[in-house]
Amino acid sequence: MGVLFCPVDLNPVRAKMAATPEDSEYTSIRLRVAQVKNKKQQPTILYPFVGNPRQPMPEGLPFKLADYLELVDWTGRAIRADKRGAINSSFPPILSRLAIPTAEWLTLTTQFEQRVSTLAGSERAIRLAAEVLGYKKPPGVGLAKQLFA
Repeated sequence: MGVLFCPVDLNPVRAKMAATPEDSEYTSIRLRVAQVKNKKQQPTILYPFVGNPRQPMPEGLPFKLADYLELVDWTGRAIRADKRGAINSSFPPILSRLAIPTAEWLTLTTQFEQRVSTLAGSERAIRLAAEVLGYKKPPGVGLAKQLFA
């Protein structure tokens, strides 16, 4: 099985339309980063990252989101003669730029499916969603308090 790398995520950087992949409009990487920063699950409109290859392999991209972000960041720093732009070498690595606490990042990217059974997000978001869905007791509030305090 080959590794999928989406150079489209770097097009705005290479064209000097954005300084970083997470600032690049209309890219999947920006949408994925926004979802993680808002403490939400991976976007359902994109093929999910499902972790390292294993048997049985779930449907999705066979590596972790954090690894993909680092690959795009590292590749975007390479200066190419045939492209106008690159990620400035003085910028911190992408995971540092996102300023997501390490514990939250690890939980969101490695344990999401195991730790969250129905609703995920901030306590307030879960309570609002539970009310709209007619739940008597909002599920996932304890984890939300733990992760997103």
